[in-house]
Amino acid sequence: MLKIKLNKNHSFFIALLIFSILFVSLDNVSAQNNRQETYKQLNLFGDVFQRVQEQYVEEVTDKELIESAISGMLQSLDPHSSYLSPESYKDMQVKTKGTFGGLGIEITMEGGFVKVVSPIDDTPAANAGMQPGDLIIGINGESIKGLTINEAVSRLRGPVKSKITITVVRGEKDPFDVEIIRDVIKIRSVKHEIINNIGYVRLTTFSDTTTSGMEKSINEIKKELGDKFQGLILDLRNNPGGLLNQSISVTDAFLNQGEIVSTQGRKPDDTSRVFAKKGDIINGKPLIVLINSGSASASEIVAGALKDHARAIIVGTRSFGKGSVQSIIPLPGNGAMRLTTARYYTPSGVSIQAKGIEPDIKVEAGITDPKKEGLERGREENLRGALDKKNSTTKTEDNKKSEITPSEKLLQDNQISRAVDLIRGIHLFSSKVKKTSTAFINQSVNINENDTVRNQ
Repeated sequence: MLKIKLNKNHSFFIALLIFSILFVSLDNVSAQNNRQETYKQLNLFGDVFQRVQEQYVEEVTDKELIESAISGMLQSLDPHSSYLSPESYKDMQVKTKGTFGGLGIEITMEGGFVKVVSPIDDTPAANAGMQPGDLIIGINGESIKGLTINEAVSRLRGPVKSKITITVVRGEKDPFDVEIIRDVIKIRSVKHEIINNIGYVRLTTFSDTTTSGMEKSINEIKKELGDKFQGLILDLRNNPGGLLNQSISVTDAFLNQGEIVSTQGRKPDDTSRVFAKKGDIINGKPLIVLINSGSASASEIVAGALKDHARAIIVGTRSFGKGSVQSIIPLPGNGAMRLTTARYYTPSGVSIQAKGIEPDIKVEAGITDPKKEGLERGREENLRGALDKKNSTTKTEDNKKSEITPSEKLLQDNQISRAVDLIRGIHLFSSKVKKTSTAFINQSVNINENDTVRNQ
């Protein structure tokens, strides 16, 4: 009989080997149990599928049942994961190019109803008065509760120039109907204007032409104003987002360095970070970014990065809070799935999801009348018989009713008006500091020259 003498080290390694084999065996058992549970659930799905095929009151095609099952599985994950049929996938690709058909609203699902993230500027929905946060509970008199988002979108769409009546719940108000005429939606993602030597650029969405359009607008503003250019207002209100690469390039246009955004996937090592390249398109001039509850996704990436880097003052109300990344994964048969695969984080490491971006200065939406605000009341010159009072009562062209200019119309917007005041204030303060510094330096030079003369 062979005897083997074991020392302590041998005993340790044998115990370790036995533990490893046992661990692998347990792991295999666990994996096997998981597979068995999966097969059990798939068998359940097969049984339900067969019963529906055989006993449902109306005949349903296998394609309809399978697509509905896939859609239900994805939508149960979160409001932004969904199945895209070949037709829906094609529509989505057209939309990112800047033209598509429908009402002109970006939507999500909430509580079984369609929630408006934001209406798109100059579209039937925007012109009909739809607002961010509106819940659509009915279409043409029929409830849409329980429909998938794709089914709801399909019902909202229709022939161009056809009428649709949607039932809307807004805040605590009773439900009311809104009639909208469908049309081809042509997105003009960039608009610009000049307000009192201040540039104003509005981004309505992030399509594949947004960055180039914004840069073109800013260059036109700078060319027209020259040295009078005081700063820029970037309006991202009611911008539902769009292409991630466009939000990154828009942000990069105003930063010289630093992180723009990071994404974190399911695995710890599934992290991506994007950094800015040198070059600020407005050369450090004051920048105000306007946001509201309709500013989502890509808009929040821009606002969050510019806020964290202290490159812009964020004005308005808290943004929507969509901080998740959706990947479009093509599927056999030309369809695709939209799957949430990561979360967005601002440069400071804060997740946008369900929190949104808080403005630096909170300003509620509203309409003001600059002309009424400019009325002078209760001053000396308003008193009868006041000295040096202007006696001219001749009517001038200013007294006549004139058409409001685009910049005056923009100034009626309370949030834009506040942004203009902020930039003018920054510019005025900087100018005064510069003048004071120059005067102080000149005064110092004169004093030094006088002291030099005395010393001689």
